[in-house]
Amino acid sequence: MKSHLVLRLANPIPAPNIPHWEPFILNKANEVGEFGNSLDAVFREYGLPIWITAEYRPASEDGFNAEEIESGLNRTYRVILRQDTTFPPGLVDQIRLHPAVDWVRRGAIAQAVLPVYSEMASTSALSDWPGALIHLPYAHAITKGRADIKVAILDTGVDLDHPEVVGRFVARKDVVDFEGLDTSSFIGDLLQADDDPEDEVGHGTHIAGIIGARGNRIAEGVCSGCRLMAVRVLATMTQNGRRFGAGLIDNINLGIKWAVDNGADVINMSLGVRHEHGGLPHADVIQYALRKGVSVIAAAGNDGTNNKYYPGALPGVLAIGAVDRDGHVAPFSSYGARISFLAPGTGILSSYRDGGYAASSGTSQAAPFVSGAVALLQSLALEHGRRLLSHQIKYLLQQTSERIDRRRHHPKGGYGIINLADAFRLLNYELGM
Repeated sequence: MKSHLVLRLANPIPAPNIPHWEPFILNKANEVGEFGNSLDAVFREYGLPIWITAEYRPASEDGFNAEEIESGLNRTYRVILRQDTTFPPGLVDQIRLHPAVDWVRRGAIAQAVLPVYSEMASTSALSDWPGALIHLPYAHAITKGRADIKVAILDTGVDLDHPEVVGRFVARKDVVDFEGLDTSSFIGDLLQADDDPEDEVGHGTHIAGIIGARGNRIAEGVCSGCRLMAVRVLATMTQNGRRFGAGLIDNINLGIKWAVDNGADVINMSLGVRHEHGGLPHADVIQYALRKGVSVIAAAGNDGTNNKYYPGALPGVLAIGAVDRDGHVAPFSSYGARISFLAPGTGILSSYRDGGYAASSGTSQAAPFVSGAVALLQSLALEHGRRLLSHQIKYLLQQTSERIDRRRHHPKGGYGIINLADAFRLLNYELGM
């Protein structure tokens, strides 16, 4: 793929049958090179011939649905240069100011700084305290989750054969595609979306264990009875012997939409990127997920500052901070997003790549405890014939979390540490049980 921009127009392009970018880059049939408005003159001024492609596929063959249209996905396009060159900064600035354009951003790789892992022999004695801190044994005595509740893990992929999570996954997807980009700092699978989300980093497998581990050699996952979806959105970058996750904002967005369209009830995003390229990262597709009733839980960040990381800083997303085993906010836990809740995030033992086990600390580890908690609450409600909306789940957790001081909402701690025992009691009360 040559250099590209992603932009959202105020109105859809009138031309029918705009090709989706993914098949188009392999087969340049059905070319579209003009917007059909004054934006075309801007590109002609710079002498840059372009291809215009659709950024998103509709959820069904009948076309974009109401939620997709309300979220602007039907008028979001990927503009690809036909020449081996780059977009001049002046052109991008002109496009950004054009009245037909809502926003525009360059296609760029964003690095997701991931925690350091310490590989170790597994032992459940080291992994029991997080569950005790959030009163998980009480919840597990009632339900360990329903098989018809699906939690999507958008991450570096998953070791699908790991003994802790093998057989847990009902859907899988790899949306990483760096075609035409500089990949000299990367290793492993970088090209073409497929159905093999193998984890080359270990981060996604660690998250999967927290949510759904069988409990063979570590603590049982928060919602081990639920089913999981593995969505690889981050590729493998190497630096000084360490592996990191990095990906295109575009690829992450496609992963979010794929998870929604394939039936996710909860999306866990233990990742975050800074706002650097125009248009809030993931904003439109996150709104689509929320409109479809999907709960989105994200890590708040690990630099201990008030920097904002996305999607955690977006409205409607539950941004999760980390605490240690004594219930104190971890010093690395970022707070630029409006923190929703806290969960265990230091020295968390879980599954790791290549069938191994590792301990790590980060808001990445805290987020899946909340994703699992949300899945358990949905499971309990469904046992009584009810389905919870995202704002109802947030209400249950808000009312029952253990505050870290007298304030109802703490800038670094949100509404406090989730308490599943009290959340279950409140839900039973609301259901009239």
